[in-house]
Amino acid sequence: MSDADDQASLASTPAMIENGDDATSKKFSWPPLESNPEVFTNYLRSIGLSHNFAIGEVFGFDEDLLAFLPQPILGIIVCYERLIPKSEIRDEDKGATENYDKVTFYMHQSKELDNACGIIACLHAVFNSTATSAEIKHDTVLGKFKERTQNVTPLERCLALENDTDFQRIHKNYASKGQSREIISDQSVVKHHFVAYVLSNEGNLVELDGTKAGPVIVGDCGGDVLRGSIKEIKGRLERGEISESLSMMTLNYSHD
Repeated sequence: MSDADDQASLASTPAMIENGDDATSKKFSWPPLESNPEVFTNYLRSIGLSHNFAIGEVFGFDEDLLAFLPQPILGIIVCYERLIPKSEIRDEDKGATENYDKVTFYMHQSKELDNACGIIACLHAVFNSTATSAEIKHDTVLGKFKERTQNVTPLERCLALENDTDFQRIHKNYASKGQSREIISDQSVVKHHFVAYVLSNEGNLVELDGTKAGPVIVGDCGGDVLRGSIKEIKGRLERGEISESLSMMTLNYSHD
């Protein structure tokens, strides 16, 4: 599901932030999530996302289809299959540690979190949106994680999620929803990877992928995270970097 093997060294780092009793005594295998907006919405709301927000689905890139999406769109979550090895990724797409401070929240993804890229993409989207982040209650799983990790490094955030037993319990429950349960028994078949696109503190489009060195500054998108993300994904499709087997979801206001 990811290139997290390249960050295997993260998994061997001593845990610095833990939650729950005896958090490091048992290894938790993070199962993959189905790219399903209903599953993601219910998961996020169960851990503390306000019901004023939801995860939606992009059914196509044509303007006629985009016009039906709830507005405004606060972030994008993309699930795709990468067709090239990490060694062939363009230098400008590898991310950089100097970009850490370009966004409010960025975390790395270790080998231990290999199949947790779906929830990591959600955390990147939710915590980098002023609107959603402001409505997270402090006594929720999401609120406690936010408070515990707001002043630590991207690596420490990775370790915090690895050892968060509340997250583990809820994640396991939602990984059993939909088609996800069909691949939990054989996670080797997982080939897709989730990433997030958000606006940087300067208003540029940024790709957040915890398996990379840091945030990737895509460039100016005129404040339109949806169309900016679509343009970026189209470019990767044209260059043969990813397959057409992909899905795109939105973080947006709920209109239930």
